[in-house]
Amino acid sequence: MTQTVRRFFADERGATSVEYAMIAVGIAVVVVAAVTNIGSSVKGAFSSASNGLN
Repeated sequence: MTQTVRRFFADERGATSVEYAMIAVGIAVVVVAAVTNIGSSVKGAFSSASNGLN
């Protein structure tokens, strides 16, 4: 039983997929922040254009 537990903790095959998942989450957070920021800027630009037409 203890030998099975030792083998489980020594196995590093899943470490790469966890690292890739962490990178993907980091990229997703950056994309969401960028889109939110750009969305606010675009909204302001269209509001200004709309007010200029009125």
